[in-house]
Amino acid sequence: MTHRVWTRLAFLALVFVFLPGTSKAQTEAEKAEMKGIVDIHAHSGPDYIARRYDGLQFAKRAKEVGFRGAVMKSHELPTTQMVYFIRQLVPGFEAWGTVALNRSVGGINPRVVEMQAQIEGHFLKFVFMPTNDAENPVKHEKNLPFVPVSKDGKLLPAVFDVFKVIKQYDLVLCTGHVVPADALLLVHAAKDFGLNRVVVTHPALEGTTIPQMQEEVSTGAFIELTSNQIIPVNQDGTDKIIPNPPSHQPSEYADIIKNVGAEHIILSGDFGRPDYINFIPGWPMAIAALKKVGVTQAQIDIMAKKNPAHVLGMDDPKPAK
Repeated sequence: MTHRVWTRLAFLALVFVFLPGTSKAQTEAEKAEMKGIVDIHAHSGPDYIARRYDGLQFAKRAKEVGFRGAVMKSHELPTTQMVYFIRQLVPGFEAWGTVALNRSVGGINPRVVEMQAQIEGHFLKFVFMPTNDAENPVKHEKNLPFVPVSKDGKLLPAVFDVFKVIKQYDLVLCTGHVVPADALLLVHAAKDFGLNRVVVTHPALEGTTIPQMQEEVSTGAFIELTSNQIIPVNQDGTDKIIPNPPSHQPSEYADIIKNVGAEHIILSGDFGRPDYINFIPGWPMAIAALKKVGVTQAQIDIMAKKNPAHVLGMDDPKPAK
């Protein structure tokens, strides 16, 4: 039997451990682990591409398993209006809206951020710099359109116009899928501008080095680690599909946590695609994988519960009415 076959069988065995039908004790343990999670990276439908579940289905199930809240993300569509209805239909579940500054909303467009921030309920919270349309070497090589955030090593004026709106409405700046050099420009400029809530969007996926992450957190920014990257993909929750290897090893995340510090990291989900496992078995799978390489439950609680609630201001004192 080849090494490749053995590897896939090992991944399949991992999946079987977390399939429905596990023992009651294990289910209760998983529920305890998930109680209080705030997932800042929750994809759902309706969206411009297929998703495993819609936003209402996600919120209902997430509340049932103990999640405290979630940030509902789409790369191309603002989610603030969807979040308004989730809040109405799933009371007690703290959902938050996003807007990603891709070409679909006019690129680096402060007007769209301002309008989303004013929607009834004021549930917009995350503003992403370009994701799908972020400038990168592949875009240049294939002559594809993109939305730049910098030129000649300096951020574009429109970025600072967006910063003004973020500061006015106390929103969270997220770096999106920009290259590491631009992410560093953004976090330093955000600190100088007085933005207090900044998240570096899954930098491990963008090729960011640990020293660069250390520099980013020195500005007060949080580093995001997405759970879906350390478990097998192309897995629908059954034994019918043999999963592909994960894109990152749990040991890589453990190294980042060790060198950057759990207090500066947010652990998110980033599930929702049809070729990813459902988020409910997915989260316990990721937690188990991290624990296996030495990450503690206390660290996971900081990264998946405390830090995301902090960056969203969920525990901030409420203003007097």
